[in-house]
Amino acid sequence: MIDARSRRTFRACLTILATALVAPVAAASELHAGAASVSITPDRPVALSGQMHTRVSKSVRSPVVANALALESRQGDQVLDQAVLVACDLVAIPEPILRKARELVAARIPGLDASKLILSATHTHTAPVLEEGFYEIPKDGVMQPGEYADFLVARVADAAVAAWESRKPSKVGWGLGHAVVAQNRRSLYADGRAVMYGPTDRPDFRGIEGPEDHGVEALFLWDETGKLRATAVNLACPSQEVEGESSVDADVWHEIRETLKARHGADFVVLGWTGAAGDQSPHLMYRKRAEERMRALRKRSRLEELAARVVAAWDEAHEGAKQEPVAGAPLVHKVESLDLPPRIVSEADAASAAANVEKLSKDPANRRLVLWHQDVVDRRRRQEAGEKRLYRIELHALRLGDVAIATNPFELYTQYGIQMKARSKALQTFLIQLAGPGSYLPTEPAVRGGGYSAIAESNEVGPEGGQVLSDRTVEVLNAMWPE
Repeated sequence: MIDARSRRTFRACLTILATALVAPVAAASELHAGAASVSITPDRPVALSGQMHTRVSKSVRSPVVANALALESRQGDQVLDQAVLVACDLVAIPEPILRKARELVAARIPGLDASKLILSATHTHTAPVLEEGFYEIPKDGVMQPGEYADFLVARVADAAVAAWESRKPSKVGWGLGHAVVAQNRRSLYADGRAVMYGPTDRPDFRGIEGPEDHGVEALFLWDETGKLRATAVNLACPSQEVEGESSVDADVWHEIRETLKARHGADFVVLGWTGAAGDQSPHLMYRKRAEERMRALRKRSRLEELAARVVAAWDEAHEGAKQEPVAGAPLVHKVESLDLPPRIVSEADAASAAANVEKLSKDPANRRLVLWHQDVVDRRRRQEAGEKRLYRIELHALRLGDVAIATNPFELYTQYGIQMKARSKALQTFLIQLAGPGSYLPTEPAVRGGGYSAIAESNEVGPEGGQVLSDRTVEVLNAMWPE
């Protein structure tokens, strides 16, 4: 039998243990933050990424930009943790771009752990192609992908260094607003099929496949005088309203940034973080005539309409956050490699892909499509040969005060994002997708429905891997909030 004295001793030990577990999070006495914005707009025509055919830019409607936020927690002269997040107006972040950016930043900032540099994409479909070999691109008068990639990496490093060098003691805040910007873009039909952007006025239309997330998570950084220096806006919607155009264009993030900068100064930095939105887009799926009538009556372009909604949600979040600025918010940043099971390619998947390769390969203009289908054929061959290739990703998990931030490299279906946010212990959870090379990660119902974004060509990882990603992200985040 345990006596009263033993029970008191046991409780005291538990208290000491709990304090030790929380101490790494609570120890920060000062948060230093900096922000910077650098143009990544090419000065010549470029091939544009995001479609299956070659597009060469004819103009620049709005500049594409890299916006950087540098965070460092300190206790006296001791550095506790660091993070540099750079949001880029790009379709995705190929691994060589991240690796080269880290090399440049490490050489210019000796005190920074380069593994704590995060690059993410807003997923505009009107930004330059970054990798050679995917499109038939004219050689004359067009900036080639490799050349633009070198230009981009140097500019991204400039943004990261400028943000780092501008660090100063700062206060941070967080808030939540709501805006109807994204709609689930997968139509379901009576025969069980799903089609991205499928017409919804057909007799056999039965509904929209998945959920939507209209929350707008916002982060705010003030200096010690109370001046608002930077914000990050987390929106579960890719930036692809003008995705088929032939102009370099940051899409809706340009209108959002310009509106906020007009209020808070030309040096105000706005990071666009794309949340889990693999099955979402800003394109209208139903009630289109009524929506367009109201937009016309408001005398706004579609981009202006979407930006107005996001800015109104940002105002809601800011109204709350500015009442509770936090000095010395703790920062914890964990980085780990996570191996995900790849999507299994069925015999039928491979046969369909092979037939498409044969049909499309006769025309060099189909190069992007041919490579897309050929990859499925190659994956099936490796499976049959017994090769086991796990899909390794880099996962970043951060705690900043009461909020959590987690990254993934995919176009992640929104259901996974909702799952992670609901299970997270943080007051708010920011999810940044496309912090890597992309590829859709669908749910099980989506795979059953088929269609673009849920077929083998679209997926390196399937629902099994999606659940592993969701579970591990929640585990890492919740470990930062010990009981």
